[in-house]
Amino acid sequence: MSSTSLAFPSLQLKFQSPRTSSKPSARRMIVRPISASVSEKPSVPASPVTMAPPESTELPIRKIPGNYGLPLVGPLNDRLDYFYNQGREEFFKSRIQRYQSTVFRANMPPGPFIAADSRVVVLLDGKSFPVLFDVTKVEKKNLFTGTYMPSTELTGGYRTLSYLDPSEPNHSKLKRLVFFLLKAGRDHVIPEFHSSYKELFEGLEQELAAKGKAAFGDASEQAAFNFLARALYGTNPTETKIGVDAPKLISKWLLFQVSPILTLGLPKHLEELLIHTFPLPSFLVKADYQRLYDFIYESSGPVLDEAERLGISRDEACHNLVFATCFNSFGGMKILFPNMVKLLGRAGVKLHTQLAEEIRSAIRSNGGKVTMAAMEQMPLMKSVVYESLRIEPPVALQYGKAKRDLIIESHDAAFRVKEGEMLFGYQPFATKDPKIFDRPEEFVPDRFVGEGETLLKHVLWSNGPETDTPTVGNKQCAGKDFVVLVSRLFVVELFRRYDSFEMEIGTSPLGSSVDLTSLKKASF
Repeated sequence: MSSTSLAFPSLQLKFQSPRTSSKPSARRMIVRPISASVSEKPSVPASPVTMAPPESTELPIRKIPGNYGLPLVGPLNDRLDYFYNQGREEFFKSRIQRYQSTVFRANMPPGPFIAADSRVVVLLDGKSFPVLFDVTKVEKKNLFTGTYMPSTELTGGYRTLSYLDPSEPNHSKLKRLVFFLLKAGRDHVIPEFHSSYKELFEGLEQELAAKGKAAFGDASEQAAFNFLARALYGTNPTETKIGVDAPKLISKWLLFQVSPILTLGLPKHLEELLIHTFPLPSFLVKADYQRLYDFIYESSGPVLDEAERLGISRDEACHNLVFATCFNSFGGMKILFPNMVKLLGRAGVKLHTQLAEEIRSAIRSNGGKVTMAAMEQMPLMKSVVYESLRIEPPVALQYGKAKRDLIIESHDAAFRVKEGEMLFGYQPFATKDPKIFDRPEEFVPDRFVGEGETLLKHVLWSNGPETDTPTVGNKQCAGKDFVVLVSRLFVVELFRRYDSFEMEIGTSPLGSSVDLTSLKKASF
């Protein structure tokens, strides 16, 4: 989903997935000419990086507050505060209060002995945060997961696109390949989404009828992978060797990459030793990853042909396709869709009715079909998607290393940053900045309707403003438009099928869980 750091607050490590009863026939991918693109045209070259002259500011220059503490001791203390003593949100809030600043110095996990250097300059407001997107000012090399980088043994020995800086030659080639993948599957997204999520909702209805409630998480993950495989690769996974195993294989593989920045609910000292002090050995997940690789390789012939035309080996291309599909896309949907259900469920029946009326009316006006044109006639639905991405962005953590001496401005002051210093931003604070958004902590469904669209430049989930476009020369998510589209389709499928729903939000060692307790079928 994105080419920068992706956090997994609700990583579900389930090792059994429900089987789906419907098995649409597999098809072969047919690459057709496409007149419109989900992102930039591949022929656009990367912009050369030019060094700007020394910066100036009208704000008062302030020394960056905070410190890193003693070697080893400081990073460990901050890690314990971040994971256990305070928790992530309070870790940042308490330091904003202590320093009276949204910019300060701190250590970011994991620290010793996984990360060689945990020192960062923290950016927690909507004005300072966007410097992390400016590749003329920051380098993004090997910073996808933050101050550490997982072993390349987890990705076939290659540094995948997410870990490359735009200045590296392979970045342009690999991002063009992702654009090609998205364009090749463009005509299949809407029908395959409908097919996959029809199966999801039918299964949830059956479980609800039998048990009185239905767990959304596992079923949603199976639907997400089925959709991605069918839409992007023309293959139904249930008719291949991988069957329904992909979600559990991916979750295990993800754990081995992001466990240093997770908590799993284990006893603190055990968890510190097992996942925060030393990386999990990659050989334990090698066989699982090989199954994912084999599935993608066997399903992506035309895309691998294009990779060779771009000068990328089929092997390296396939490892990048696995990462883009399973980490970026599936990983993002794994977080985003349950969050959307939670936010919509809490919003209540009034919003559900408004969405159902808007969505069904637009579909009727477009010949009874869900089309791009129909969705453009759903302003409330579009706003709900943007508001979900604003209030709980699936990409929470962003990093960049200063390419030169910089002056970074918050709303109140300016700060000097030295070349080589690591910058870090926690996105939910930037997208809930009270100096930018009214009622920033509230889910406001119509926030981006009408004149509210001017605020879209402050929706930053994609490693760039929502009003910007991914190119081969930046680090904005190659699938930005794809993610927005499938999120819209999810809301459309939900409310074309149901008038309303009720749910229970639970907690688990891995975050929130969503159980549906009522699904009121469409009555108009």
